[in-house]
Amino acid sequence: MPNFVATAEIQVFLDEDIGSGDITATIIPESMSAQAQVITRETMVVCGQAWFNAVFTALDANVKIIWQVAEGDRVNADTLLCTLAGNARALLTGERTALNLLQTLSATATIARQYADAVAGTGCKVLDTRKTLPGLRKAQKYAVACGGCHNHRMGLYDGVLIKENHIIAAGSITKAVQAARAHPTAPVEIEVESLQELTEALAANPERVMLDNFTVDDLQTAVALTAGTVELEASGNINLTNIRRIAETGVDYISIGALTKNLQAIDLSMRIQLVQEHDDTITRAV
Repeated sequence: MPNFVATAEIQVFLDEDIGSGDITATIIPESMSAQAQVITRETMVVCGQAWFNAVFTALDANVKIIWQVAEGDRVNADTLLCTLAGNARALLTGERTALNLLQTLSATATIARQYADAVAGTGCKVLDTRKTLPGLRKAQKYAVACGGCHNHRMGLYDGVLIKENHIIAAGSITKAVQAARAHPTAPVEIEVESLQELTEALAANPERVMLDNFTVDDLQTAVALTAGTVELEASGNINLTNIRRIAETGVDYISIGALTKNLQAIDLSMRIQLVQEHDDTITRAV
């Protein structure tokens, strides 16, 4: 489980939904208890349990959640993920925020698992990018790792990645790398778009070179040219249909923006049963 799920972060998510108060939940007696089940309607990799739990803890620390599956498990459609019991208002108020986080992070982990499986055995690692949902950078990068892929830099502060616009502003590949070396606090990676640019980049001695939109033949040439002297990362127009072939060229890494930006949330259902004093029950799915 991640140790960076902050109460303040969860509160921001809740405030977005609750605002000045959940006026619909007030139709339920304040003292009423309830039970609930969360079921997936499609195959998924489970991710986001800590965020899901934290939502209900923030509303009522007495809500009990029992997970029937483990974080990182791949489960089939119609699998029971967890059961909940506690104050009815807390369950009703938190359900949408909790499900939003669980369905989004599970979607990230699910697609990451597909990409990890696609390159299995090649020795190549699939990386994420900074193309994340605002406010969910750490959470989505955690989900990428949960799905079996790997994290690129977290942000602009923990790695140098010199791209086309940086090169233009600096004047050349060589000048850009030299300028980056004046601040030796992070590894330097530079993006190139041709074998000619790769040759210039190698002379500047970066730690890693990103090969942007290279053909398979050019990737193979780049691998042979560098002979392991620098890490190589392929990027651009890579998907599940061609990633295996690219990984087999011998590059060290492949970065995929789609891991975190091209998401279709997992279809989850939360069924809540409200038990009233005269033993009637109300059940609804969200």
